Amino acid sequence: MMRPLAELPSDSRRRVRSVLCDIDETLTTGGRLTAAAYSALEALQGAGFRVVPITGRPAGWCDHIARMWPVDAVVGENGAFYFRYDHAGRRMKRRYAVDASTRAANREKLAAIRDRILAAVPGCAVAADQGYREADLAIDYCEDVPPLPRAAVDEIVSLMRQAGLTAKISSIHVNGWFGGYDKLAMTKILFGECFGIEIDVRKDEFVFAGDSPNDAPMFASFPLSVGVANIRSFAGRLEAEPAYVTRAESGEGFRELAELLLEGR
Repeated sequence: MMRPLAELPSDSRRRVRSVLCDIDETLTTGGRLTAAAYSALEALQGAGFRVVPITGRPAGWCDHIARMWPVDAVVGENGAFYFRYDHAGRRMKRRYAVDASTRAANREKLAAIRDRILAAVPGCAVAADQGYREADLAIDYCEDVPPLPRAAVDEIVSLMRQAGLTAKISSIHVNGWFGGYDKLAMTKILFGECFGIEIDVRKDEFVFAGDSPNDAPMFASFPLSVGVANIRSFAGRLEAEPAYVTRAESGEGFRELAELLLEGR
């Protein structure tokens, strides 16, 4: 059972050193990043927390996020890579789950799978951000198209899996990719390589916030996992549920979490 966030014990809050969060409908609200949610990120980093978005969004967006947002790194395309920008050295570190030649070959295969899905599922579309992706295929089921019924979303997932892809549902897209990596696997690589932290040994120092089925590996791994209130729309479709849930939805729910952590400091 997901417990109200207010029940998070004060001693657990004080142990948190790293804040991990999804972006779409966890930080954003109705597709927009509000000033309140962005300010919450900035306040967390200013208070000494490591802040790392863990998102399904594309490499092109993540380059901007790593450079411009008040974050310490970003994991993108559901674990295909992490980007970390060194502001002092003016260098971007890019770490991928698979090499460049494999990514290029996979993109050719994804194009054929894309065409089959578009022909088979009326109303879906290639995600508007697909051109900025390096490793996965994103099919839009409600971002820039009228929302599709659950059966249509499940059919997209089924077609991807039949083609040999790992397929995950976010709040706006169905993402598919070749390989067994996910958000959690790349997050562990990031913290080991960049911060010298073995996540499995220090899980009590982390909190993760998310809102949809593609966040399930993170929910399952972190004892301090938090769903913003709109996660309830995926009831019965989550492989793992968060331990806690906010009162507010989307970006306001993230701000609720940030304020609780900041009070603990």
